[in-house]
Amino acid sequence: MSIVRRVRMICLSTALLVAAAGCGPDPAPAEPVASLPTQAVTQLVADLRRNDLAGYARHALPPELHARLETAWREGRTTWPLTELPLHDRFPTFIAALAAQNAERDLVASFRRQFAGADGELHSAARTLGVFAIQYVRSEAVYSDTERDHHAQLIGAISQWAQTTSLGDSAKGRAAIPQLVSAARATGLAAPDAFAHNGMDRSLRRLGPFVERLKQVLGGYGLDLDAALDSVDATLAEQTGDTARVRIRYQLAGEPVDAYVLVERRQDRWYLSDVLRHAQAEVEAPPRAASAAGQQAAWARAVANRKSAPPRPAAGKVEAAPPAATLPDAGKAESGKAEAGTAEANTPEPAAKAEGSQAGAGKAASAPTPAAAQPAIKPGATSAAPAAAPKPAAAAAAAGPTAAAPPKPR
Repeated sequence: MSIVRRVRMICLSTALLVAAAGCGPDPAPAEPVASLPTQAVTQLVADLRRNDLAGYARHALPPELHARLETAWREGRTTWPLTELPLHDRFPTFIAALAAQNAERDLVASFRRQFAGADGELHSAARTLGVFAIQYVRSEAVYSDTERDHHAQLIGAISQWAQTTSLGDSAKGRAAIPQLVSAARATGLAAPDAFAHNGMDRSLRRLGPFVERLKQVLGGYGLDLDAALDSVDATLAEQTGDTARVRIRYQLAGEPVDAYVLVERRQDRWYLSDVLRHAQAEVEAPPRAASAAGQQAAWARAVANRKSAPPRPAAGKVEAAPPAATLPDAGKAESGKAEAGTAEANTPEPAAKAEGSQAGAGKAASAPTPAAAQPAIKPGATSAAPAAAPKPAAAAAAAGPTAAAPPKPR
């Protein structure tokens, strides 16, 4: 083979290898690293914007702490980062209730019965809950000062939105419930202990589409969470070595939010300090008394009781309570109980029954003599047994009603 042909074959082989490599799957992109304090915020915001809860968990924690939380998930000891949400302990039962059999029919019926057209009551409840939630956040020791300020602004914005939107709109409710039901069933997390069985990473990946659908439902009520995430502006306020303070500003439901978050550097990566602290507390916490399975079972019982409960009476109608026992009847009942207690307290012992009955037959007679209280001597007996002392109950009965002590109250 000539040199020209050899060079031609080498070039052709190289071209084929390059083409084959280009047809293969693209290599996985490198995991982004928060090398600046502000990137610790923007990276997590981007994860939430993409509904990537598993990515949020990876980027929010160092690898070692992430692995420990994965183990804690599988042991049923935590559901972090869902614990960062309000009412996080109800989240598994929330998914189970939406995914239950006939959930769509039952929830629509419950909405019509309790919430349809009740915008005034719902707005008042939203205002009250907002006030109490802000007070709770400001007084709860688990939150840092920066968290208290940030959460108070969040709650205030959401409370203001809930007071203006039509939460009792029947058409919106009928459209929203089927969407949430189908999204909850698609997670595959409705079974008891499903969160622990799937672990943290897999459970969070399954919840991603549900969060996306929940955002869409809330958007129909005027709460655009994606728009709020897109408006986040993070700037460095101050930095001292491996710690820093980042200012975040954004718009939530038309309300401005201006707060600060603390960040810290670990192994050349920046993390949110409060998120690290909460995650560390979750992984070190003792096992909870009630598991997700127990909570789901409790929710199932509550749903069953709700089905069997009578419908709510119409507005303005109050069902009359059953009549209580009259005072004379109550007195008779108490008198009967007192008489029964007196008879039981004054019942003599078996050895003195005969003496008590004799004394009761003649109340006006005098007390029996000691000789009368002695037992009869059997025929043929050479000596008599010593007299038995009367027992207190028999002596009191023999003394007559005037000498008998009053019975003790039961």
